[in-house]
Amino acid sequence: MAKKTSTKLGTIPEFVNEVEQNPIAEARRYIKNAKDILKKYGNKGAILEGYYQDPKYVKMAGNTAWNGVLVAMEAVFELKTTMKKGQRAGYYDYLKKIAKTNYKILTLFESAYDTLHKSMGYDGQLSVKIATAAIEAASSVIDWCESKYSE
Repeated sequence: MAKKTSTKLGTIPEFVNEVEQNPIAEARRYIKNAKDILKKYGNKGAILEGYYQDPKYVKMAGNTAWNGVLVAMEAVFELKTTMKKGQRAGYYDYLKKIAKTNYKILTLFESAYDTLHKSMGYDGQLSVKIATAAIEAASSVIDWCESKYSE
């Protein structure tokens, strides 16, 4: 059982403190949440012939996993420190940074963007194989970010 910390608002699990201090753990939590969404809600009881049945939850899972990739990328590249107040780092900002460091990760990042954010997040594509491959790509990007973050 996880340790809990008492606060004015009640008790919170100890892993919450770990996640706040480690953005890679936070990114992995996003991936876990995306998998849980697909497992619990994406099929609404059954996966028929390799396809999820509810695009609403596929969209939610795709966006959740993509946000996990962005959390990990921000931990490595710290783009927000070079931007104006309120400005967000964009997809191309990350592409430029990744292109200078590792071409293989650039390919995985583009794949995760196309599949998680665009195909799943916007279009709600229902293929289980595509969703699984996209989440694996996201996990690979986060693994790479972890190796760079710990340097």
